Formats: sequence, C-alpha cells, structure tokens
Amino acid sequence: MLVVLRPEAEEELLEAQAWYESKALGLGFEFARAADAAVASALRNPFGHLRIEEEFRRVLFRKFPYTLIYLPNPSELLVVSFFHQHRKPGDWLERFSN
Repeated sequence: MLVVLRPEAEEELLEAQAWYESKALGLGFEFARAADAAVASALRNPFGHLRIEEEFRRVLFRKFPYTLIYLPNPSELLVVSFFHQHRKPGDWLERFSN
C-alpha cells in the first residue's frame, strides 16, 4: 500500500519535529519515530482504527500529544494531518471543505 502525505500534513510533521528538537537534543528524532510508528500502525490495519469523520481514521501517537489522521482506500493511505491534540478538533477537516 502506498503512503501519500498531503502537503499540509508534511508541513505539520516537519514543524513539530523542529519544535521538539529545539526543546531538547534528540527529541525531534523521537517525535519522528513516533510519527513513523503511527503510520506503520495505520498501514498494518488501515481499516481497523477508529473512524472519526466519514471514512477518516486516526492513530494516537505514543508519548506525544499528536494524532495521525488518514483516509484509507484499497491502494493508498492518504495522510491528512499530523494533528496536535490541543488544536480545535475540526481544523484538519476544513482542508476538505474548500
């Protein structure tokens, strides 16, 4: 299965990783590993994670207040957001209302 990141999701990931790295050496790397683990979990069971809106699903990060939000289909996993859990809950969905 192919993993596709929306540009906004990639930007969120890179910004968060840089922010964590600025707080402590190596913490950005740990964040990236948590993101990789969330994506791997989604790939292992793309339709088995909690559905949050229509067909969108989520995987919670370990150790970080982030959620991977993705849209699975039989051929690809579309990563919509690496979403900080303290943001307004529906912010990521606005990307699809335009």
